[in-house]
Amino acid sequence: MGSNRIRRASAVALAAATAFAASACSSGGSGSGDAGGVVTISVNGLPPATQTVDRKNFEDDVKAFEASHPNIRIDAHEGLMDPKTFAAKLAGGQLEDVYYVYFTDPAGLIQRHQAADITPYLKDVPALADVKPALQDVFKGKDGKVYGLPTGNYSMGLVYNRELFTKAGLDPNKPPTTWDEVRTAAQKITALGDGTVGYADFSKNNQGGWHLTSWIYSLGGEVATRDDSGKWKAALDSDAAHRALQYLHDMRWTDDSMGSRQLLEIPDVQKMMGAGKLGMYLAGPDNIPTIVKQFERKYDEYGLAAMPGTATLGGGDGFMFNPKDTPAKIKAGLAWVQWKYLNPDRQDEIDRKSAGSDIPIGLPQPDLFDGRSGETVKAVHAKYANVPQQNYQPFTDRSADVRVKVEPPNAQQIYTVLDGVMQAVLTKQDANADELLKDAQKKVDTILATAQ
Repeated sequence: MGSNRIRRASAVALAAATAFAASACSSGGSGSGDAGGVVTISVNGLPPATQTVDRKNFEDDVKAFEASHPNIRIDAHEGLMDPKTFAAKLAGGQLEDVYYVYFTDPAGLIQRHQAADITPYLKDVPALADVKPALQDVFKGKDGKVYGLPTGNYSMGLVYNRELFTKAGLDPNKPPTTWDEVRTAAQKITALGDGTVGYADFSKNNQGGWHLTSWIYSLGGEVATRDDSGKWKAALDSDAAHRALQYLHDMRWTDDSMGSRQLLEIPDVQKMMGAGKLGMYLAGPDNIPTIVKQFERKYDEYGLAAMPGTATLGGGDGFMFNPKDTPAKIKAGLAWVQWKYLNPDRQDEIDRKSAGSDIPIGLPQPDLFDGRSGETVKAVHAKYANVPQQNYQPFTDRSADVRVKVEPPNAQQIYTVLDGVMQAVLTKQDANADELLKDAQKKVDTILATAQ
C-alpha cells in the first residue's frame, strides 16, 4: 500500500536474523578485479540528511562493517527502489549493485530478468536456515532459483483500545478472532455512547481498496489469481468478497457501530483512536507508536490482535542484486545485507542504543525468523522492551494460524477501483453488492491485462 510504506523504515531498521559466517564475509573480496583486491559495492537505503539520527546510525554501521571487512567498501546512496525510474537506471548503468525492494516487486523483476540469480552463493549464507520460508519464497522465481533476501516484514492485524474494551464489558486479553466477534464487540463499544465508534475502516485514497483486500483475504478469498500460463485474472465476484461487503454493510447500517462519518483514511482513524473514541481498526503494529507519540497517549491503552479469519494482507522489504553484478560483488553484497539487516548477534547492541529513547522496542514485528535466531532476538527485545509486550500476545499467539498474503499485482490501480466499492457500501444503504463486484471484476481484469 503506497501511503503506508512508512513501515519500510522501521521494518528495515529493526530487522534481524542469523549472523553471517566469518568465512562467507571474507570471501567477498576475492576475484573482484578492483585495485588491491578490494570490492566496492553501491547500495541504496542511506537515510536523507534531514533524518540526522538515522543517517548517523547508517554511516556508523558502514564504518563498523568496513572495519571488520577490509576487502569490502560501501558506496551508499540515498533513496529506495522507485518502480518509475528503475528500468531507466538499469539500462543507463545507474542501478545500485544491491538495491532495496518491496515484497510486491520481486516477481516482476525476476520475470523481466532484472535481478541477479544469487542461488550459487547461498551455501555461504547460513542465515537462511532460520529465515521464515514464506518470506524467502517472495524472492524465488518459478525456476526455483533465489534472487534476493528479505530484511523486514509486517502483516495486518486488529488494533484496539483496551480501556474501551473493559468499559464495554469485553475482555481486553481476549480480543475478537472472527468477524462475527468483531461485529458483536463493535456494538458493545458503540453502546458506551458519547460519540464512541466501535469499528472504523478506510475508504479513500486507495486505502479503502487496500483494506477491502485484507477483508477478502481474511474470509478465504482472492483479489486476483494467476493461471498456469502466467496470466492474471480478477477474482472479486466471490463468496468471500460478498461476505466482506455484507459485514461492512451490516455494521454501518444495521448496527450503526461504524458511525455516520465515512470516507475516512489513515490520519482520520488514528485521530479517533488517539482521542479515545474508537474501539478497533485494521492496522499493522507500527500504528501503535504513531498513535502514542502523535496524540500523547500511553502504550498500555492499546492492544493488538491477529487479523480475524484465516489470512491477512502483509508485506515487507528486502534486497536484490543488479543482474550485471560480478560474483565478487554478489558475495560482498550478501555480506553487507546480512551484517546490517540480518544479524541477531547485533540485536543487543541495536536495542541497547535505542533504550531510553522514543524508539519502540518489543513490537511483534518485524518477525523474520524461526529457530535459534528467532529465540535470540525475542530474548533481546524482552530484555530491553519499553512497550507492554503482553498487550500484543493475541497477535503473536494466532500468527501461525493466519496466513500472510502479499498485495496483488498492479495493486494501487486495483485499490482505486475497490475504493469505489467501499465508498458505495459505507455511504449508500441500498448499495447493490452484486453490481459493485461485477463492475469491479471487469475493471480489475482490464488492469491485470498489463500485469507480468
